[in-house]
Amino acid sequence: MGKRMHTAIGVALCVLASAACGSDPQAEPDAQSSAFDAGILSDELSMPLAPTVDSSKFMGASSCGGCHTEHFAQWKTSMHSYAMIDPVYRAAVKVRQVDREGREDKFCLQCHSPIGTRSGDIQPGFNFESLETITLEGVNCETCHSISEVRRPFNAGLVLDVGGPLKGPIQDPAANPAHETEYSELFSSSKLCASCHDVVEVDGMNLERPYQEWLESPAAQDGVECQTCHMETYRGKATDTSIERDLHEHFFVGVDMPLEPDFLPSQEAYDALRTRISNLLTNSATITLEARAGAAGDQLDLFVSIRNNIVAHNIPTGSTFNRQVWLEVIATDADNNVLYETGTLDPNGDLRNYWSENEAFTDHDLVEFNSRLTDIAGNPTLFSWRATEHHTNSLSPLYDRTNTLFVPTSNATNGPIHIEARLRFRSFAPHYLRALGLSQYVENLEIFDIDSISIDVDLLAP
Repeated sequence: MGKRMHTAIGVALCVLASAACGSDPQAEPDAQSSAFDAGILSDELSMPLAPTVDSSKFMGASSCGGCHTEHFAQWKTSMHSYAMIDPVYRAAVKVRQVDREGREDKFCLQCHSPIGTRSGDIQPGFNFESLETITLEGVNCETCHSISEVRRPFNAGLVLDVGGPLKGPIQDPAANPAHETEYSELFSSSKLCASCHDVVEVDGMNLERPYQEWLESPAAQDGVECQTCHMETYRGKATDTSIERDLHEHFFVGVDMPLEPDFLPSQEAYDALRTRISNLLTNSATITLEARAGAAGDQLDLFVSIRNNIVAHNIPTGSTFNRQVWLEVIATDADNNVLYETGTLDPNGDLRNYWSENEAFTDHDLVEFNSRLTDIAGNPTLFSWRATEHHTNSLSPLYDRTNTLFVPTSNATNGPIHIEARLRFRSFAPHYLRALGLSQYVENLEIFDIDSISIDVDLLAP
């Protein structure tokens, strides 16, 4: 059932401590030696010991918004803008800070704030409240549009051309008095996204691999890139004064809703984001139900098939150890007596699995499509840095999986048996938020239904 995702490539990844990656030629000898002795996690490219960029050389997103009004407004409501503000992310980073005594403080930050990590603003023992404004902008305009090269397709393996022309996918960019511009074919390639959206843990364990999934997918064979779905094309102006042309949206639509609704400027913006996510998820997978009529008192064999309709990556993808995709099935008789249920929630809003605090509600038939982390003793754990194994049962592109569920009918009073099934999604589990001390956000968790279906099964006379 589980697929082992721990790849023995640890030290070769150059994402380990400085001892594994060699010396940083840009670091002062004393600083290098001190970091080496302390075991500080470093990498010459994405987590340098000494600054490799000057934060004062960046204008900041609001400056970009002066001309790129529409794209700035879109980015401002995106998860790229939320990357350093997200309370879930901040709480998880703080747990890692305690567990690793600050030695790995740059690991998550290398993607969530490449500028802050490379400028030296992110140091062991940092706190979010003292960081520079440019660092707290997260994945801002200049982070992406300064990328000149992707040296590795994971763990912020991007090269920032600070001070060089700002790059993009427009082949004939108009002259811009604010900065130089330059066409780059990289901006039409999934490899650009891979630089941060694929993540490998310090010990070499694959955590997030949407790009690797894409490489193996029908989408890659057909030349369908990440930007096709996540940065849809529309007609508009790149700047307030430029000509109208085909542009890409900068919402970077995915599956995450901010748990702080006030992050967005209005309820209208919040509703619009919810709609974009719903449109992305709806029918991304399909449920098929099959069951034969049976005599009252007999067990109904219910065959439930789930097909991943996404051509580019698994369902779910990304941080699948946090995502929840599950099957809910409820069977009732004609008098609305519940005969069977799986995938329903316990009183705390959790699935009735290992993490449920209500043992009486254990759901032995629960069908989940996600992944789980286990520690050295084989016990489930919530945090990747405490894990030694990553097991996944996500569903590959255009593949289907069938589960057989057994529906009892002994308590049925009248037929037919009505069976409803839903494939459901949410970004986080309530128990994960509570473990981070964020129980106040549980009520803000959105559940999206990817697909739903119902059938009636005749109940025959015994």
